[in-house]
Amino acid sequence: MTDSHRRLEFSITMDIETLTGGGLPRREVPGGHELAAPDGRRFLVAAGPGARPEPVAGAVYDAVLLDLEDVPGHLGWLRRTGAVTARTAVHALPGGRLRPAELARRLRHWADGPPRRTLVLGGSRSGKSAEAELRLIAEPAVTYVATGATGSDDPEWAARVAAHRDRRPAWWETVETTDVADVLASHDGVLLVDGIGTWVAAAMDETGAWDDPAAVAPRVDALVAAWRGTAARVVAVSDEVGLSLVPTTASGRLFRDVLGSLNQRLAAEAEDAALVVAGRVLDLP
Repeated sequence: MTDSHRRLEFSITMDIETLTGGGLPRREVPGGHELAAPDGRRFLVAAGPGARPEPVAGAVYDAVLLDLEDVPGHLGWLRRTGAVTARTAVHALPGGRLRPAELARRLRHWADGPPRRTLVLGGSRSGKSAEAELRLIAEPAVTYVATGATGSDDPEWAARVAAHRDRRPAWWETVETTDVADVLASHDGVLLVDGIGTWVAAAMDETGAWDDPAAVAPRVDALVAAWRGTAARVVAVSDEVGLSLVPTTASGRLFRDVLGSLNQRLAAEAEDAALVVAGRVLDLP
């Protein structure tokens, strides 16, 4: 089991006294403070909402109290630095705007035994990409697999790509490729694939499937096989195309049919699948 998959223990802590037992000496650090117990245990505590407490150099903490609502990516950074390890208890700073059930849902995705393959579906502007990123935000290392063009010749598309990039943690690695099957087969870390819809469009372009639909089938089969056999923890984002009107063009109907069928095959091989609508998440059994 890799470090990124080791157990993290999460809970929602009501106050600092509950976390530490109270009365411990404090050491101020940027964004919060460190507490040290007589028995050698060390605690890192955020100063408040939005704070990103910085660890003391070389410190490994027994417990941390963090804002996991507004700055959850800070947990991933602390894990990346080694300040939070598999033995660190992670506590969420309470009192934010999230419903307790929603905060608890997020914590479950970051705790012990995350699913190896997750498919996140949603329509345009549904929040599906943000949900996929959120599920991996506590990981110390993520490879983001971008299957679409950078949009250098389309300012509007380029702005969308930039917005996605700015939302992701700066330490995530980005790989731009349409050879998703090779990435799935060669990686054993943590992957976020965004998205399957743009991959289908690219694969159909590359194989000439717009004129010969059968030409894309080997590429689709290879992707499904790589998804089935990958050793990575992977979250893939795809467009749900079955709820809209029937496309008025033959190419639109072909794209819908290929992507819809592929979504079914990926979901059948996934341990977890979810549908995102208006930013709200419905777990699919």
